Amino acid sequence: METRLPVRRERGRFGATMQSRRGLPSSAARLTSRSSCGHDAAFSAARLTSRSPSAEHSSALSSSASKGLRALRLCLALLPLGVLLGSGCSRNSAAQTEQTEPSASAAAPAPSVATAEVDASAPPDSMTEPTGPEANFPKANTEGCPGGMVRVTGNYCPAMVQTCKEHHAEYANAKDKAKVSERCLQYEEPSKCISKERTPLDFCMDRFEYPNQVGELPRVLTSWQQAKKLCADQGKRLCTEDEFNFACEGEEGKPHVWGYNRTDEHCNMDKPYRMPDHTRQMKTYDRCYQDERCKAEMDRLDQRHRIGERLTCVSWAGVVDMNGNVNEWVELPGKQYPDRSGLKGGWWGPVRNRCRPTVTFHKEEDYGYEAGFRCCAEVGAETKPIDAGAPSAPAADAAPAAQPSAN
Repeated sequence: METRLPVRRERGRFGATMQSRRGLPSSAARLTSRSSCGHDAAFSAARLTSRSPSAEHSSALSSSASKGLRALRLCLALLPLGVLLGSGCSRNSAAQTEQTEPSASAAAPAPSVATAEVDASAPPDSMTEPTGPEANFPKANTEGCPGGMVRVTGNYCPAMVQTCKEHHAEYANAKDKAKVSERCLQYEEPSKCISKERTPLDFCMDRFEYPNQVGELPRVLTSWQQAKKLCADQGKRLCTEDEFNFACEGEEGKPHVWGYNRTDEHCNMDKPYRMPDHTRQMKTYDRCYQDERCKAEMDRLDQRHRIGERLTCVSWAGVVDMNGNVNEWVELPGKQYPDRSGLKGGWWGPVRNRCRPTVTFHKEEDYGYEAGFRCCAEVGAETKPIDAGAPSAPAADAAPAAQPSAN
């Protein structure tokens, strides 16, 4: 069975209810293709009462043969250690770090983790060779971007056809396919761009999901409005739908960051689904971890991995965890309140976990236990670090949430 998706946006529905400002669980949304979201988000039922936005190392050989020999011996001694002389590189200020280069006879050591493909059109001098904590990060172009962000540049296809050759048995055998996640096991290669023209894009994107700090867990239980505010507090913004698509799939339009065949080897996905307790409401992120019952429920449901825990789920641009781990809020340009919000990328559960689909049913004040985000910025933008002492959610979130209807 083949599924052709010549659509810019796929509308979907969730397999579980979500936390909504209306105090009601989400109903099924209409699909614009034959695929469905199934469990593409696992929101538990509650509502958000507030609508607040939310050295250069060079070997100079002297004319003296003896001095030249000593210099050569020094380079050879440094080679096994992978030593690069010069200033170091902080993971929080990658874009401002002075890069160092070894001599021609001493190549930098290869990272110990999988690295992303490099855009062949990018100039060689724009690809950094970091030292320190960033040495193990996937290679990426960071030129002109604030620390912790990568530069994404190229020509984006707004309308891409992706043809599924084989579906997961759960979907293929389902009588009501709208209730099952449309997981495709193998896509036809290559994808086909049917847009008359491609759109040039050039922007900066957080390498990791928010808070974009290695060792932390991605933030969830956060509404679109809260995510928008948290990005703005850093001088950034939410990524747009097109920006997410392009950073994830590239000019080739790959369904997943790694390619055309489904596997859980690269990304945190296809974990067993755990049914949330729909009789009780979960709070937003910070308040949930201060509430004994909410924390216990979150701990039971949670299958996130920590930022930087595995660096194999990498897009062509060097962005990490764009499929799986947590869903990510994006902005839908041209839309008006409360429809500016979209969710992309999938999460740890048995869902689509692809680049192109966008869930558009959930509104700006809704939040769920698997819904996170990352931030974007313009090239050359000045940003600020996260203020650890500032509250990350409006005080109005403390108000009691309305009980949801059962479904």
